[in-house]
Amino acid sequence: MTTRMRARSREVPAALLLPLLCSIALGGGACSPSPDTISGRGGAKVLLIGIDGVRPDVLAEVSTPVMDSLAAGGWYTAEARTTTPSVSGPSWSSMLTGVWPAKHGVVDNSFEGRRYAEYPGFLTLVERERPDLATFAVLDWMPLASLDGGGPVLSDEIDTLVAVDGYELGWAEADSVVASRAARHLASADADAAFVYLGNPDETSHRHGSIGVEYREAIALSDRHVGWLVEALRARPAHAEEDWLVLISTDHGRREDGGHGGDSPEEMTIFILASGSAVRSWPAAGSEPAYIVDIPVAALHHLGVPLDAGDFDGTPLGNR
Repeated sequence: MTTRMRARSREVPAALLLPLLCSIALGGGACSPSPDTISGRGGAKVLLIGIDGVRPDVLAEVSTPVMDSLAAGGWYTAEARTTTPSVSGPSWSSMLTGVWPAKHGVVDNSFEGRRYAEYPGFLTLVERERPDLATFAVLDWMPLASLDGGGPVLSDEIDTLVAVDGYELGWAEADSVVASRAARHLASADADAAFVYLGNPDETSHRHGSIGVEYREAIALSDRHVGWLVEALRARPAHAEEDWLVLISTDHGRREDGGHGGDSPEEMTIFILASGSAVRSWPAAGSEPAYIVDIPVAALHHLGVPLDAGDFDGTPLGNR
């Protein structure tokens, strides 16, 4: 029988920052998969990776070999649309709930007016509809997992929830902690539905007030972190029997001065990348408009969670 765990943390030991973590996970050592920690159950599984504040046109100019490889063999659009306003609180709420701000109630980064009890995040919905599935989330922007009164969009119902404070640790380092902690879990524990948040690109652009070299380096670092996660999936003992859908997206774009929140194409346009055997039957990217609210609905559909369990604005990306 699988032991299911709840974990909330603000710090992760520095040893987890090792960039060789995925090599360790593949070849042995402390992160190597153990038959005592993974049940070996196959079936449909989802990993959603959210990278904050990435403009698709800038992404296309940066060397991102991991995401390029996933896109080449998968499904990719650089013309999807995010929420109005193009702000993190509303946008992440929509990516995780599958509804627009008019329903989930979040219109800025204060999260006041949130209605997650009525419109829960997709991992919470998985727990309610399929409690046999193992859910996992790790992030470094605390409002997604820690809010008083009404609860955050990543709720305590999620089996394993790890929150690292990017403002305290520094965003590049915090993202490395997030990616290494997530990779270790994905390689060595039960996981059916997971969300991993990386915040460094957005914070770097804000800090430098541009979409220049520092921002591009932050995007390249995120690509390396995505590589850790993908290699961790491939290290799982039952990977050959598992049907993973990997979804990667962002919450909003940005202006050249690093800001966002308006309705310009540069701020409103996002990318969505999907990888896995399931996408082979999807309609070609660009044949129909895609929206941020489609992402969690695609995840739930892949997992076999009944879509009538929620009131969604999005539709599965594969059913368009």
